[in-house]
Amino acid sequence: MEIPAASTPVVCDMATAPDTPQQRLDEYRHLFDRHLIDREKTGQGIRFRLRAEPGVAAWVRDLAAREKACCAFFAFDITVEGEQVLWDCAVSDNDTARAILEEYYLLPDTAPRSPGELEKRLAGKGLKPFCGAGVAEVNGWIGILPAHDRPTGRLGCGRPLHAGSGGDHRRWAH
Repeated sequence: MEIPAASTPVVCDMATAPDTPQQRLDEYRHLFDRHLIDREKTGQGIRFRLRAEPGVAAWVRDLAAREKACCAFFAFDITVEGEQVLWDCAVSDNDTARAILEEYYLLPDTAPRSPGELEKRLAGKGLKPFCGAGVAEVNGWIGILPAHDRPTGRLGCGRPLHAGSGGDHRRWAH
């Protein structure tokens, strides 16, 4: 698994995603409710173990590809061993990225029901989604920073960016 460099921005851009943040959260809940066997922390990150029922490996590969497309700081490796699909996840060497990975690890138990709920969970960990002139206007990305590092003059996010702020409903902080 090729882990992104520590300098990789901890941002999410769902502008070209085929799904919305709400649909993505619903998909994770559905996948984990039906197929999760176990999860564990590994030397590089985390691993989800899922039942290798027909179509599950392809589903996980597709979901991981969509997640990687919007969150470049993640790395994924999906393999099949016997009756299990192993989904390994790692992030760049960055404190904020590791905090997001920890939230990802908890996803089977705590999958938020809405992007707004996800924002509250992240804020509870001291992470603040942000957007603004330095990010949204340049490339449409939303970033996540520790609350104490949040740049001044940036607009708080966690709700969709609206057309007037250079974005659309698919751009959310993870």
